[in-house]
Amino acid sequence: MKLKNTLGVVIGSMVATTSLGALAQGQGAVEMEAFGKHYFTDSSRDVQRDGELYGAGASYFLTDDVSLGLSYGEYHDLTSRDPVGAGGHKDIKGSLTSLDATYHFGQPGVGLRPYVSAGAAHQSIGQANRGGRDHSTFANVGTGVKYYFTENFFAKAGVDGMYNIDANEGEWMAGVGVGLNFGGGAQQQVAQVEPTPEPAPTPIVDNEPEPEPELVRVELDVKFDFDKAKVREESYSDIKNLADFMQQYPQTSTTVEGHTDSVGTDQYNQRLSERRAQAVRDVLVNQYGVSGQRVDSVGYGETRPVADNSTEEGRQINRRVEAEVEAQVR
Repeated sequence: MKLKNTLGVVIGSMVATTSLGALAQGQGAVEMEAFGKHYFTDSSRDVQRDGELYGAGASYFLTDDVSLGLSYGEYHDLTSRDPVGAGGHKDIKGSLTSLDATYHFGQPGVGLRPYVSAGAAHQSIGQANRGGRDHSTFANVGTGVKYYFTENFFAKAGVDGMYNIDANEGEWMAGVGVGLNFGGGAQQQVAQVEPTPEPAPTPIVDNEPEPEPELVRVELDVKFDFDKAKVREESYSDIKNLADFMQQYPQTSTTVEGHTDSVGTDQYNQRLSERRAQAVRDVLVNQYGVSGQRVDSVGYGETRPVADNSTEEGRQINRRVEAEVEAQVR
């Protein structure tokens, strides 16, 4: 009952924390989760009925894709073939503590992210009314999927293979969990670009004709790492300049255009260019408050290079997102 109450507190804390700001996936993020798993023991062990493992864990993202996690769970409904004492007690109690590294496939964001994991675990179990406990060391491997309903809240399902190094036995678990991701993608403070002072207005003389409208333009050129659709930290200031211009001139609109280099298939590069354009659009709309009706996105794959794709320098230049906004001012 104590463990179930603890899990309730963990899940409640996850829900409450979703109201905090500055939550995001990616490098530097922390994930908390609560889980339940069915434990399948090796047939050679003195176990009559397999039980469940309930627990919680936390992990830290070393990169956008790799996390290191620590979890703790307690066994329930696990019984022995050999009763102990006058009451014939068969209940087995114990815990499992695991340390695992996990690699996530796909890009951070809402949607499905498969994963694989590997690590080690320590098991401590004992039977009621029987002195002492058995301690075992396991090597773990696992695989499964996470589904992010939002940038922060996810559910997962997976299986774990466990090799008992001390007893040369193989066991496994299958389970589900829910969790919360927060604290990643924290943006560095970017120095604000001081706007160029506008020239002093020319005094208006009576009967002087009204000046012709002047066309002003802001252009955006955001570069990307190879095979990535994540906006670099140093690009946020340029995107903010474009957003400020659009806020100053609310009649303007723009189309964000994504591009790739020539490495990869046409179909893959087309999707990658669309994701890059969408990533920049999301920053304009979600972070800097530009109306989504004023910003479109489109991907052109590798069809519009501006540099030589046979060199690394040229390919870097071609991995880009472009946009421009024009307005007439008097």
